[in-house]
Amino acid sequence: MPNILMPALSPTMEEGKLAKWLKNVGDTVKSGDVIAEIETDKATMEVEAVDEGKLTQILVPEGTENVKVNTPIAVVLGEGETAPAAGPPAPKAEAKAEAKAEKAEAKAEKAEAKATERAEAKEHPPLKPEGNPVETAEPAPTDPTEDPPGLSEAVHGKSGKKGPEPAE
Repeated sequence: MPNILMPALSPTMEEGKLAKWLKNVGDTVKSGDVIAEIETDKATMEVEAVDEGKLTQILVPEGTENVKVNTPIAVVLGEGETAPAAGPPAPKAEAKAEAKAEKAEAKAEKAEAKATERAEAKEHPPLKPEGNPVETAEPAPTDPTEDPPGLSEAVHGKSGKKGPEPAE
């Protein structure tokens, strides 16, 4: 097959960056020749040619990010082969990469603004308004033999005496 596809460098890889082309259009490649470098979030790996022939077209320019696995990245033609009529998918991949980068940048800016807001809040806690001080009431000392304030009337009636009210 004349197309060289974006390889999956791991079982979970879905996309990567075509970091660098090591061969140029017009170069002859043999099976096993290293033709490009692919970067993932974890590693940089070399891509080897599987077919022999001439590198006739580079479909994805170096530096392109978010290239999906199995996307054609280049065309190698053997003797007597002709190039397919399909156009390169690179502009679509670049547009997706740009949109994804813009989203990531907006998300990072939003996170940074939140972090700044939190840091400022810690440095400058809100002031209490003038004329409306926040009062903190300390609990009144209690005598274990006395009821708390307001409880006597609620529990013992208006007389405030402990025990049942006398019948009239």
